[in-house]
Amino acid sequence: MEDVVDTRGDVMYEQLAALWLPLCAGVTALGLGLSFLAFRRRGVAAGMRVAAWALLPVAAYLTGALQALWTIGATVVGFVTGLVLNPLVWAGIAVAGLSAVLFVVSGVIRGRKLSTVRKKTTGEATEIPPSANKAPTKPQRPAVAAQQKPKGDDDFSDIEELLKRRGIG
Repeated sequence: MEDVVDTRGDVMYEQLAALWLPLCAGVTALGLGLSFLAFRRRGVAAGMRVAAWALLPVAAYLTGALQALWTIGATVVGFVTGLVLNPLVWAGIAVAGLSAVLFVVSGVIRGRKLSTVRKKTTGEATEIPPSANKAPTKPQRPAVAAQQKPKGDDDFSDIEELLKRRGIG
């Protein structure tokens, strides 16, 4: 089976082959003129930066990068136009959207179900049914420890105790 290769971008590049060198040279010359103006008005750093940008079109043409960039651009444009104008692709996007909605809805339903189960299990564990037949085994007393003040390790605890014994306070 032969590989199907879309060569429309390459054919278009080849048709414009006679124009690429003059176009790149013109853009570079214009950029170098602007770099001279930037050098005079803004200084050496600005002029060098504009000159660096201005030399890139000729460098892209001479290295063959311009053809690679053209091919990439043509491929992207072909992909986007095929995506936008193809009803089969839109059907696939609709199915992917439906899948995403189903994932979200199932996650919400699962989360509600888990929270309901958690409430039931924690509610049963904390609830103790009252037993009316049994008498309490120990009488309930208020906690004495809550009334007592814990002794502090600070230096004034002895002085406070002494003042209380003397009725000063």
